[in-house]
Amino acid sequence: MIRTTSATDDRPAARDRRFTSDAVERFIDEVEGSIADPELARLWRNCFPNTLDTTITHVPADDTGAPDTFVITGDIPAMWLRDSTAQVWPYLPLASDDPALARLIAGVVRRQARCILLDPYANAFYREAELGTWRDDLTEMRPGVHERKWELDSLAYFLRLSSGYHRATGDGVVFDDAWLEAAELVARTLRVEQLGPFRDQGSTYSFRRLCDFGDSLPNGGAGDPSRACGMVRSAFRPSDDACKLPFLVPANLMAATALADVVELLETMGRPTLATEYRSLAREIGNAAEAHGTVEHPAHGRIWAYEVDGFGGSYLMDDANVPSLLALPYLGVCDRNDDRYRRTRAFCLSADNPYFAAGGQARGVGSPHTGVGTVWPIAITMQALTSDDEGEILACLGMLRSTHDGTGFMHESLDPDAPAKFTRPWFAWANTLFGELIATVYRERPQLLRSPLPSMD
Repeated sequence: MIRTTSATDDRPAARDRRFTSDAVERFIDEVEGSIADPELARLWRNCFPNTLDTTITHVPADDTGAPDTFVITGDIPAMWLRDSTAQVWPYLPLASDDPALARLIAGVVRRQARCILLDPYANAFYREAELGTWRDDLTEMRPGVHERKWELDSLAYFLRLSSGYHRATGDGVVFDDAWLEAAELVARTLRVEQLGPFRDQGSTYSFRRLCDFGDSLPNGGAGDPSRACGMVRSAFRPSDDACKLPFLVPANLMAATALADVVELLETMGRPTLATEYRSLAREIGNAAEAHGTVEHPAHGRIWAYEVDGFGGSYLMDDANVPSLLALPYLGVCDRNDDRYRRTRAFCLSADNPYFAAGGQARGVGSPHTGVGTVWPIAITMQALTSDDEGEILACLGMLRSTHDGTGFMHESLDPDAPAKFTRPWFAWANTLFGELIATVYRERPQLLRSPLPSMD
């Protein structure tokens, strides 16, 4: 043990926490005892349980007797399929030791299935059947949908959590008729979006936002043209920003991996036809990404593009939001030491990436969502999670420790020269992902938590 007293705690009072897990609380204490730096320990204690502390509405048994868990993203009172998966993902290793925690995560899977059945093209939902902030968007808005931005990663995250939960717990109860119907709808939606709109008449999805050209899609809301190649179109990125080119490569790679991961679950459920369809989709999307998703860079060699159109056009950048090119090993797409990934990673973490930024206090990948010159803690965290270089991991921990502006929590983005200029003080995905990083280092490289952390000074 490094200390005998607890780190500073900025969590809500115990009576005000949305959900408490005994396994999570024990793990917080266990890991904290191995962290030498008091400020890093403070961040760990605050951030790892932040999703449970502040964003959960959990009904252990609704009127059907099944769990239902609604997870807001933080300062926006809606549930994103992407964020909700990422927010509970770090708790999966503890679920087998805590039946209540397992039931909570099962409730997230069940709620996500209901969301997809409501609208497979929507990215964010309300708990109740209401129309809210974006009710006037020019698309097919339905009560219960917060935002209807078609993002391929939304469906991939549903599959990721489903297979991850099944592997962690062995529980098959949540995979009921409604889940199976959602899984079938996922496959049908991906097939449609492989074709795209226009002459192929595959997709009827369109999206325009009044007085906002940044979110509105061109061509009457249908988006830019693409040539069908086996990849799946995505209208928007995981940042919720519109794609420049319709085939978002990291989202396609994530989808191929997530589809393949669900095959075993479908076979266990006795659904060989759907398992075969998932296997075929995974193969088609993965092969198409291999054939069309790379480009030769003059400084880095053959790397993954961020977006392509099937006509030979490509867009080279990376974005902090996951799925990103930087995050491919984290998502199970490839090994950290894969040569093409290493080349792509070098591009992402260099000035050749237009959304990489470096300043006196931090350096890392940002996003068009917050503008050129910003750095996202999610990207710094992901850089550490995808590294085998202990010096690089320590450098990332040092930046995260020193750029939270005394709040004790992660933020969406920050100015790398002046971290007091940040966006979103309550962003649970960033908090919980940071907790996942500390938990991963504790399990794989515990000596780093006892090491002095470098600074950018």
